[in-house]
Amino acid sequence: MRRTRNLCLKTLTTAGLLLGACGALLAQGSQSSQSGQGGQSQPPAQSPDKSKTPDVTPLTLDSAPPPVNAEEDAAFKAFQAVPMNDTKQKIQTGEAFLQKYPETRYKSAVYAPLAFAYLQDGQVPKMQEYGEKEVALVPNDVSTLALLGQTLARSIHSGTSQTEATQLLEKAEKYSKRAIEITPTIPKPENLTDEAFAAAKNQNLAMAHSGLGLVYIRRGKNAEAATELNEAVKVDPNPDPVNYYLLGMADKGTSHFDDAIAAFNKCGAMSGPMQAACKTQADETKKKSSTELSAPK
Repeated sequence: MRRTRNLCLKTLTTAGLLLGACGALLAQGSQSSQSGQGGQSQPPAQSPDKSKTPDVTPLTLDSAPPPVNAEEDAAFKAFQAVPMNDTKQKIQTGEAFLQKYPETRYKSAVYAPLAFAYLQDGQVPKMQEYGEKEVALVPNDVSTLALLGQTLARSIHSGTSQTEATQLLEKAEKYSKRAIEITPTIPKPENLTDEAFAAAKNQNLAMAHSGLGLVYIRRGKNAEAATELNEAVKVDPNPDPVNYYLLGMADKGTSHFDDAIAAFNKCGAMSGPMQAACKTQADETKKKSSTELSAPK
């Protein structure tokens, strides 16, 4: 359990408060409505030292919920007021809200933050439960789709059964591809600047390409993985060290040794838990390149 907790807390804070901001976005929409608007060996379960919390808003094509009664609205705002870093309280308040208002019109605005809160708490199955509830209710919530895609692909470990791993990879592929497909079609919300909108899209795309890239690595499709992971590090202004590590593994697997060494070196230059593994891989790849031919570009 501790291993899973550490993996989640360190590898998936890429999503950060993207999901926590869901409630704020939807609450603003509700208030506006009230105003009159109508097969290969798996890479080690290492974790990146990427603790940034992107200051961007989740994106979705779906509309905000209609207004609710005053008591429910106050309870929802109380849930919103709990900071995302107060994980236990966020979970407790969210669960209590859903229990008291099981048919609430704010379900989406509670499901998405709860998914991330459970991820922070190391409870991946609960994260998956609420994430999948969210995308069932709001199929175009690209932030949650991207988070699910990356999380499920990274949650597989040595103790995961083959049947479960297959199911997780299928879901990770579906969610990642869906996020990649939808994100470019989303119109810019009026409350976002061009810069914030671009940042939100890039965060979603980075997670989605990362998830899909790891799916391909786990299936032994290194060439396809390299394409996705190159895209992940390209669109993310602060690339995740794990993605450089995975990119290095994909390039190494296709005998593109120079590219692999470059990726490992970038990861190795970032302080944190991935640094040692990346430096080791860089050294091993250099030795391998001295005895084996590199694949042509």
